[in-house]
Amino acid sequence: MKTLKYILSAIVLLTTVWGCEDNSFDNLDFVESAVAPTNVSALFGVTQDNTGSVTITPNSEGAVSYSVQYGDDTAEAETVSQGESTTHIYAEGSYNVVIKAIGITGLSTEITLPLEVSFKAPENLEVTIANDEAVSKQVNVTATADYAISFDVYFGEEGNDDPVSGNIGETVSYVYTEPGTYTIRVVAKGGAIETTEYSQEFEAVAIVQPIASATTPPTRNANDVISVYSSKYTDISGVDFNPDWGQSGQGSSYAEFDLNGDTMLQFINLSYQGIQFAAAEDLTEMEYLHMDVWTADVTTIETSLISLTNGEKPVVSELTADQWTSIDIPISAFTDQGLTVADIHQLKFVGDPWAGGTVFIDNLYFYRASTSEVSGSLPIDFESDYVFSSFDGGSIATVENPDTSGNTSANVAELIKGDGQTWAGSKITVEEPYDISENTVVTMKVWSPRVGLNVLMKFEDEAVWPDTSATSEITATTTVANAWEELSFTITGVDSSLYYYNLVLIMDNGTVGNGSSDYTIYVDDISIAPFLDFEENYAMSSFDGGSISAVENPDTTGNTSTTVAQLVKGAGQTWAGSKITVEEPFDIEEGTTIKIKVWSPRAGLNLLMKFEDAAAWPDTTATDEITVATTVANSWEELTYNITGVDSNIDYYNLVLIMDNGTMGDGTDNYTIYVDDISQN
Repeated sequence: MKTLKYILSAIVLLTTVWGCEDNSFDNLDFVESAVAPTNVSALFGVTQDNTGSVTITPNSEGAVSYSVQYGDDTAEAETVSQGESTTHIYAEGSYNVVIKAIGITGLSTEITLPLEVSFKAPENLEVTIANDEAVSKQVNVTATADYAISFDVYFGEEGNDDPVSGNIGETVSYVYTEPGTYTIRVVAKGGAIETTEYSQEFEAVAIVQPIASATTPPTRNANDVISVYSSKYTDISGVDFNPDWGQSGQGSSYAEFDLNGDTMLQFINLSYQGIQFAAAEDLTEMEYLHMDVWTADVTTIETSLISLTNGEKPVVSELTADQWTSIDIPISAFTDQGLTVADIHQLKFVGDPWAGGTVFIDNLYFYRASTSEVSGSLPIDFESDYVFSSFDGGSIATVENPDTSGNTSANVAELIKGDGQTWAGSKITVEEPYDISENTVVTMKVWSPRVGLNVLMKFEDEAVWPDTSATSEITATTTVANAWEELSFTITGVDSSLYYYNLVLIMDNGTVGNGSSDYTIYVDDISIAPFLDFEENYAMSSFDGGSISAVENPDTTGNTSTTVAQLVKGAGQTWAGSKITVEEPFDIEEGTTIKIKVWSPRAGLNLLMKFEDAAAWPDTTATDEITVATTVANSWEELTYNITGVDSNIDYYNLVLIMDNGTMGDGTDNYTIYVDDISQN
């Protein structure tokens, strides 16, 4: 009977979806990839009349119904639908209530919640009230008491007399419209007629400055960046960040804010603020102006470039309160208004509301896509020029691919080990350091003349021997002869204080070569291994209007993968998104760099990434939410995320992706993106 019920539910779902346009039902893979409900919880409500009447309201992500086992002598469990409640009469005593959340395919998740029913008034009520550390004007209240089942919190804001309820021992939260002092009243309730109350005057505070740094900019070649203010790049000299343009008369002021050693520009009560260059900058070769902006109270910022030739032109950008907004303005947005950008000598910012809020600005720079003939970091494909060198009998050169049957690249690198030292090898040197961290997995295609040939890989800094510092030496062994295969190297011994500019390769370390074909190999496509490439099945789920599925790659011109993930943001919540869940926790640490290929229908689409543990909501613990904006439309590009807020004591099993957090989606092409090759650097 249960099986039939779930089949009928699936039929109802299919019928509903079949009525939508632009849907194809060639298979039922979405049913096979469904996951069990998550974040299962239940709210207990009790009548204060000594009857023992308790109302149980289950909730979760992904459930269509619930089985509620009351935990007393009741033989049958009660079934309720999502959003419904069930009421049961209890005698005094302690019970374990079992809630089973059931998804559309019959997959289920079960939790057990303690329940104490007493006709005594709650005693020993203890209340903790605290401002949330991350959410502005949010107050969190936790209450415990003997003989209590639930508690109501009246937060005392004028115009809102409704309480927020929670189970005893849990935490409830409320976000005030304005900061200030409020009378917070807590009512602990059990099965007795009499309740127990507590009240306290408490000041809700607004977070008016960032508590975390902006995302670290990606590594770029020096000739592709003109940096005004950043710690990643070399800034132009002589910049005046507070010229006297009369802004102080508007109530505005300037300071440099220091967040645990990370400095940023702070423009207080921003009306308008100028930045003066020491000399005019030619931006004709640049493509974007980038800046990261944090604010608690400014809704938009107007950014103007000012030319010596023909004045200024503005571009307005919306800001999201209480978080960093990453802004990339195309230079064409200024030139399309007739501005000459060959002699830009000033920047100007205008806040809305006028002189009504403060902004923090970091990572202010102009940039363009890489134009260097020398590749800066991984991947290395040998289709352009690289700086090679060899030592002690090794040699390396770019040659035509001798075997395209297993690798279609036109060019590859040929490595030969001649008669020299047993450690004879070669280096690939780059202008910008390789972006690697501890346990980065690097893959490399290798053509070997024999099985069992050992290839050693390590990364070195730019120091001259014998002062060279290097990572650990990692060796992988070939398993086929006269054919291409992909070897993997898990890089260890990485010193985060060093910059590694050299990739070193040594074949058969410890053995003297002879320069023959037996000591000649070919290598290609050295890259960071994606830990998610969607060519195999992953556990994927969505929440609050999001959807995710594996689909055929719609655009192979910029990404040759066969299968990618499609993410759609439909009408639901503004935070609608999706999760990718793995069986073993993601190997991340503070500062881990994650790269992801993204195809977006528009430039400026914001894609949020975070990692979560496996706990059920609301007990979920997550890393910081890092947002990166797309810079191109209708083509693939690679976005870079510097993950922060990582707790080394927590295992993270979920990768969460949310597009345009804070904006309601509509399920159209404008809110449909594709992602692929999620890798860790």
